[in-house]
Amino acid sequence: MASKTVTRADLSEAVYQQVGLSRAESAALVETVLAEICTCLSSGETVKLSSFGSFVVRSKGKRIGRNPKTGVEVEIEPRQVMVFKPSNVLKARINGGHVNGLDMDDDE
Repeated sequence: MASKTVTRADLSEAVYQQVGLSRAESAALVETVLAEICTCLSSGETVKLSSFGSFVVRSKGKRIGRNPKTGVEVEIEPRQVMVFKPSNVLKARINGGHVNGLDMDDDE
């Protein structure tokens, strides 16, 4: 299943087409939104986008892992990871379903 990757340029073009800003303004808007999301996540905040989902930073503790080729155990240092949890609306839209009586095929 070949799928298309949506890039910053694609997002900027969509803003340009649908909002009517200039291409430069559209690109700047996309960059500003992405930078704000990155800033919030870097400071440990959760980013919630209504009807889309949440980006959450979680802490993972130190643990022992195993190299699958050699079987040698190695210590994995504690770290923070970012996870995305899709909203029920997004899950339903992906699966072609309905949420609270809303038709997910309609442009909202």
